[in-house]
Amino acid sequence: MSYVPSQTLAERAVAGDLRAVGRLISRAEASTEEARAALALIYRRAGRAHVIGLTGVPGSGKSTLVAKLTHVLRARGEKVGIVAVDPSSPYSGGAILGDRIRMTELANDPGVFIRSMATRGATGGMARAALDACDILDVAGYSTIIIETVGVGQDEVEIAHASDTTLVVSAPGLGDEIQAIKAGILEIADIHVVSKCDRDDAHRTLTDLKQMLTLGALTKAKPTWQIPVIGVSSYSGQGIEELVTKIAEHRAAFAGELGLERRRRVALFRLLKTAETVLLERFGSGAALLAPPLAAQLAERDADPYAAARALIDATIRKEYGHGLA
Repeated sequence: MSYVPSQTLAERAVAGDLRAVGRLISRAEASTEEARAALALIYRRAGRAHVIGLTGVPGSGKSTLVAKLTHVLRARGEKVGIVAVDPSSPYSGGAILGDRIRMTELANDPGVFIRSMATRGATGGMARAALDACDILDVAGYSTIIIETVGVGQDEVEIAHASDTTLVVSAPGLGDEIQAIKAGILEIADIHVVSKCDRDDAHRTLTDLKQMLTLGALTKAKPTWQIPVIGVSSYSGQGIEELVTKIAEHRAAFAGELGLERRRRVALFRLLKTAETVLLERFGSGAALLAPPLAAQLAERDADPYAAARALIDATIRKEYGHGLA
């Protein structure tokens, strides 16, 4: 099969060609240099979709909730894109698709596009190419895009800098009411969701989260958005319609000028992440050639790690940009 230029794939993706969408996302994941001009064009045309970030510890029912949310959104006529970030396989580097079995019922819906994406070592629960995937799905006509983070625990705060509405999912019996206090998890939520509310101990989790939010509000100026705590049950369907309504209310509340600060925060996150990726790629290509002699000196204790590291960075920058560190 001959190589299809990324610009051609971009044109096909805009026309709704699902194969082109999938192939372009793959090139974004692989960080293909040839694809970057096409991704740049797509970025300029994107921005219409509403991006929902969904995070929470493993076992809180994130994947099941995504499936239920998608059913309700589809019933309202929306096309839904799902970017499900999974842990990376230690062997292939690809996504381990353990939780996607809960979304198989959506696979035959032409209005739903599901893409599993490996973290590939990224911290914060986000895959590097997740936002590129959102742009591609945006221009392909998906009005709502859900990013489900990997579920690694307390460090998944990046999603708040990458989504228009952030949902933090807790579940009874997991100690999430304590975990939520740590590492900013409580603060990043636009909506707190307590799943599995058909369980007897769900009321305590709901009450604890509401009390913590009330205490936090006492120390801050009156916010533009009062963070709700919504109990849902994916088994019975309880609370799902209310959650979709709250998501719509949050989107409306942050439209226009009120959402400008958030959009700038998302743009800053995107800028820094992209710059980091480009720098790491350029450093990696130069370091592969320049590091072995320095490593040999380090092995013989003829240099210390800090001096060797600075020499490596300096030599790499000089090689890439024509000058060293100031």
